[in-house]
Amino acid sequence: NTIFPQFPRHFPALAVAAVEDHPIQRPSSWDVVKKAWDDAILWAVPKGRRTIERRWKRMYGSPEYRLKILVPKQNLRICTTCGHHHEVGVLCSNCYNRVRTETKMMQKEIQQELGLSPIDKEVVVLYKEEKLQGTPEMWQGKRIVELKRPRPAWFSKNLLQKTTQPPATTKEVKPTDLG
Repeated sequence: NTIFPQFPRHFPALAVAAVEDHPIQRPSSWDVVKKAWDDAILWAVPKGRRTIERRWKRMYGSPEYRLKILVPKQNLRICTTCGHHHEVGVLCSNCYNRVRTETKMMQKEIQQELGLSPIDKEVVVLYKEEKLQGTPEMWQGKRIVELKRPRPAWFSKNLLQKTTQPPATTKEVKPTDLG
């Protein structure tokens, strides 16, 4: 009688042991390390393949967000003044740099002549071979800075005029004033 009567009894069984003719090769220490390395690390692989649409979006971008492919610009124009290309709605970089360098040179001349003292009067810039036009009362209370070089052809006199004007007193516009 057994302690667990519900389980069947085990009878002795016959076992056969296989004997090999060639000697058993023991694995080298490097093979053991390599096998442990391969079994211990789970190499990251994607669980599913990306669809062709997703792969194309990753490669070429999306038109709604940002395209990665090169697209020719359609909003380029040629500057009528200098002939360089620029985008629509943006100043021509070549013309802008010319005006910027001219303005920097004007500022240097003004600073050399007037110094770093605060400017309490309006400054008028005259280029070489330009004369004071108008009445002497018009030039009273203004500081005049004369530059020793001729005025560039593209730098018109109205660029030096003030852009702010006093507010208009009337709001009526006559047809003769439109032109």
